[in-house]
Amino acid sequence: MLSRIPHKRHIAKTITWRFVGTMDTILLSWFISGNPFVGLKIGVAESITKMVLYFLHERLWIRFNIRESRKRHLLKTVTWRAIGTIDTIVISWIISGNPYTGLKIGFAEILTKMILYYLHERAWYRINFGLDKIHRARKWRRTS
Repeated sequence: MLSRIPHKRHIAKTITWRFVGTMDTILLSWFISGNPFVGLKIGVAESITKMVLYFLHERLWIRFNIRESRKRHLLKTVTWRAIGTIDTIVISWIISGNPYTGLKIGFAEILTKMILYYLHERAWYRINFGLDKIHRARKWRRTS
């Protein structure tokens, strides 16, 4: 059933999450590095890699047969954060030239991004964009 969710919904989720995630990355990178241009460079580089990784993560989770629930959203949050943190550390290290800066930025994002991602997942669970009428009816019966 879940695999029938159209790509346009996942593309929209990818774009909205990337905006939230990139703003968080830019601000944290600027704060930690002390350089707004380093923060901006890391944010721009991540926006490319993370959109691809996020879309693939969404499509992979469709294949798991875990019913929609808070547990599923928490599991998705943890798996996405692991992927995202590794990506952030590598990109931050490359751009700043300092592995410790990469680690600081990556670990600082763990908490902020998990909270933001969980809230993003919960918001999209309530949005019907891209769902057919049958899917919407099933979803609302479960939450009522």
